[in-house]
Amino acid sequence: MGQPVRDYLLTLCVTAAVTYLLTGPVRKFAVAVGAMTAIRSRDVHREPTPRLGGVAMFLGLCAGLLVADNLHNLGGVFAQSNEPRALLSGAALIWLIGVLDDKFEIDALIKLGAQMIAAGVMVMQGLTILWLPVPGVGTVSLTQWQSTLLTVAVVVVTINAVNFVDGLDGLAAGVVCIAAAAFFLHAYHLWYGYGIEAAAPATLFAAILMGMCLGFLPHNMSPARIFMGDSGSMLIGLVLAAGPISVTGQVDPDTLKLFEGGTRGATHAALPVFIPLLLPLTIIAIPLADLLLAVVRRAWNGQSPFAADRGHLHHRLLDIGHSKTRAVLIMYFWSALIAFGVVLYSVVYSTQGSNWVLPVLVALSAVGLVLLLLPRFRPRVPRWAESFVPPRYRRGARRQAADGEGAGVRGAADGAAPGTAAPAADGTDGGAGVQAEGEDGGRAAALSAGVHGATALRAGPGFTDRGKAGSTR
Repeated sequence: MGQPVRDYLLTLCVTAAVTYLLTGPVRKFAVAVGAMTAIRSRDVHREPTPRLGGVAMFLGLCAGLLVADNLHNLGGVFAQSNEPRALLSGAALIWLIGVLDDKFEIDALIKLGAQMIAAGVMVMQGLTILWLPVPGVGTVSLTQWQSTLLTVAVVVVTINAVNFVDGLDGLAAGVVCIAAAAFFLHAYHLWYGYGIEAAAPATLFAAILMGMCLGFLPHNMSPARIFMGDSGSMLIGLVLAAGPISVTGQVDPDTLKLFEGGTRGATHAALPVFIPLLLPLTIIAIPLADLLLAVVRRAWNGQSPFAADRGHLHHRLLDIGHSKTRAVLIMYFWSALIAFGVVLYSVVYSTQGSNWVLPVLVALSAVGLVLLLLPRFRPRVPRWAESFVPPRYRRGARRQAADGEGAGVRGAADGAAPGTAAPAADGTDGGAGVQAEGEDGGRAAALSAGVHGATALRAGPGFTDRGKAGSTR
């Protein structure tokens, strides 16, 4: 069988095309049925936006699996493995729960139970972790209960990690697409680099997931015309988890001939076996870090881990001074650096034993830190060059902004409440201008102080800051 690069590319393109073409009609349907995301104090969008984008993404998933099943080089994946059917079953269940939540607001604990059930459905059909290769110990076989619990944990954590990062236009879809691309390279290397056929389903899952995200991104980039909602975020989180679950524990160490040659050679050959233990964490490193920090932060403040707040990583980027678009691009950069860096290191080290990758990753990390802190740097330019730079770099503009801020503070100290009209000196109602300015300032403060933080396990309808239509993206 030849290398099915063209078949993978065709599957990806069909999935992306179906998702892209159906997102427009789905948007109209969401508006018609009232599945809208209202503006809340922690949101960044300025007008109610339809969700249910996961409907188009799920149909794209079905189209990708259908096309792959009828291709010569990929049809054998369906004949030799039941994992594609297991993925479709679990995805259909979690997608249905997400659609209901986007419309009717389902409680967080109910969604958590649905995520566990969806993972259990995949386990029952064979998509599970069978054993773990542990360095220094060897292959550790898992019992049925251990396998089920570990698989369910990976699925639930990945779903909610993806959903936590769904807070800015195009952020979740782009980060997951980058993670899927990195995992595709890893799984493809295992399949055709070492002839491990057990990696074939994971390679297919990654290609389809890339198509789902690429097809949805044009509609979801800022300013977003539609949000994926929980129907989309939980769906792509489950598909993202299915790939590492399929690979981890399926690689036979004997296939790689780990015990042939010297110790160093055995270490190089064993790295592709051990890397699946780390790769599922690295490809979602940014969402996973956001998830862990959110749980710790809320527990430290005495809040429920399911409570929504504005302390996520993308919120902090906005607080530093980045625009929404720049914040998304920075998250893309770090996701790609971590995911592709680990994959590149595993491939190069296992084949050549070269250490040139590490200095390159360190240098790129330094570039990322500079980009991250860029708003903190406000260079001063000569007065003759102020006309050639943006206003924020001009000394006069900064001085006027500081004077305006000081005047506002003095006005508040004099007893003029924001958004209220101060009486004029002549006794007339001369505070209309102040009132209008206060209202504009209040709206601006509400938009800047509360940015959207989507969570799969968020508070239910009883959450005080949540309107009837105030679901996540």
